[in-house]
Amino acid sequence: MHHGDIAGTTVQGPSPLGEHLRTPALRSAMLVQQEALHAAREFLRDHGFVELLPPLMGPVTDPGARGAKPIDVDYYGHPYKLMTSAYLYKQVSLRGFERLFFIAPNVRIEPPETATTGRHLVEFHQIDVEIAGASREEAMETASGLLKHVVTRVCERVPGVLRDLGREPGFFAELLASPFGVLTHAEAVARLRDQGHPQSPDAEIDWVGERTLSEQTARPFFITDYPKGSRGFYDRENAHEPGTLRNFDLIAHGGYGELVSGSERESDYATMIARMRESAENPAKYDWYLRNVKDGIPFGSGFGMGVERLVRFLTGLDAVWKVSAYPKLPGVVAP
Repeated sequence: MHHGDIAGTTVQGPSPLGEHLRTPALRSAMLVQQEALHAAREFLRDHGFVELLPPLMGPVTDPGARGAKPIDVDYYGHPYKLMTSAYLYKQVSLRGFERLFFIAPNVRIEPPETATTGRHLVEFHQIDVEIAGASREEAMETASGLLKHVVTRVCERVPGVLRDLGREPGFFAELLASPFGVLTHAEAVARLRDQGHPQSPDAEIDWVGERTLSEQTARPFFITDYPKGSRGFYDRENAHEPGTLRNFDLIAHGGYGELVSGSERESDYATMIARMRESAENPAKYDWYLRNVKDGIPFGSGFGMGVERLVRFLTGLDAVWKVSAYPKLPGVVAP
């Protein structure tokens, strides 16, 4: 096994690439991933979505990645960024497509300490969905429907592969049989504090808190209404509850943590400028995006579902690098 020394912690990572590609577990995971992506496209196309190919770089990228940094590239003498998330582009794309999705590569320089979470890679992929005119609740319904469809199809199409990986069908029984639960951020914070976990009421649920809540349920659940300031400027503030956002995360059961993050989107130009300034973002950086917002972007909602996290959840493997053919762990240089 390859080992990297990160912040004083020895981290087990993938074997050299040629060896990793020959492992039976990776082959099984790729068969599951293939079926999961097929099922995701099947579900979204059947619900009227159009797949677009996402950009890989741009003058600015999504600033909302927890502690991660973008990679700079020289684009004919202009400082561009590799996409940490194609969010800005999918929102602007609502001007031409009312229901759209990407299966998008993302590159983020994650803090080295995230190498030990089992849930972070420097390169990963998302199923990015955007819906014009949709409320948060409609986006949540789409996300839960998508997950249920993927689980159903994977269990139907590759049951032997799942069995070989040790994933029993019963693990998904409540997911398929019941609606997903909903906790507000405030309720999640209170639950964690009651258990002795020092979760801040003003920040996103931390990794330990997410895992703790995830281990205490037999089916996925949503966390909603994160506090303003904990997420990006594009998550729409609740007009009836100032200080909270019309957003959500979908948390998998079994200790697997966040699979999906989404929200209603802010689309008002003046509000967007104010939110950028509140979050110490320079509006000038977002010139191309703000020009589109000013010209008129439809109100809507959307979400991103992490592909590697989804496949890890489906297979039961204990780290996302095990479900990536070409894994790059935070803080560990790899080909």
